[in-house]
Amino acid sequence: MGEPNLKVLLTRDQIADGVGKLAADITRDYCDKEPLLIGVLKGSFVFMADLIRRLEFPLEVDFICLSSYGCGTESLGTVSVLMALRAKVEGRDVLVVDDIIDSGLTTAFLRDYLKKQNAASVKVCALTDKPSRRKVPVHIDYLGFTVPDKFLVGYGLDWDEKYRNLPDICYREAPDVSQIS
Repeated sequence: MGEPNLKVLLTRDQIADGVGKLAADITRDYCDKEPLLIGVLKGSFVFMADLIRRLEFPLEVDFICLSSYGCGTESLGTVSVLMALRAKVEGRDVLVVDDIIDSGLTTAFLRDYLKKQNAASVKVCALTDKPSRRKVPVHIDYLGFTVPDKFLVGYGLDWDEKYRNLPDICYREAPDVSQIS
């Protein structure tokens, strides 16, 4: 895709297997409920689409758009709601679906936000977790993969709105400066 320094971290097959395992665990836990699944935009949309097709129970879907990054790659430390939920949360079992948990700020904010709206329960499903970057503790109920402290792209994850469409999760490797003359 024109970026020679991208290296594959998780292949599409590994991702598919991980999504399948998550779907099996979630189906087991929610088989007698009708939860509201909330995707955190924009990064979660690819993961969430694959996940919900494998869930074997009635569910409702909504999306929220939150930001803690602005235009950079480092969290600003504050979270803002860019697009609010449309579904009613009160009294509902809620499953938050996110592509990556990094600093934990967005996840902690969203959990509190949903609890203030009187959700019956709030659980978190994340495709990837980068615990080395954690600033606040968060509990992830369903986790696909723990990943190293690299800037990831692909499978919904982006770099300046690019690379979301890659089928694998990749990272950008720094060029080998010893080869530059």
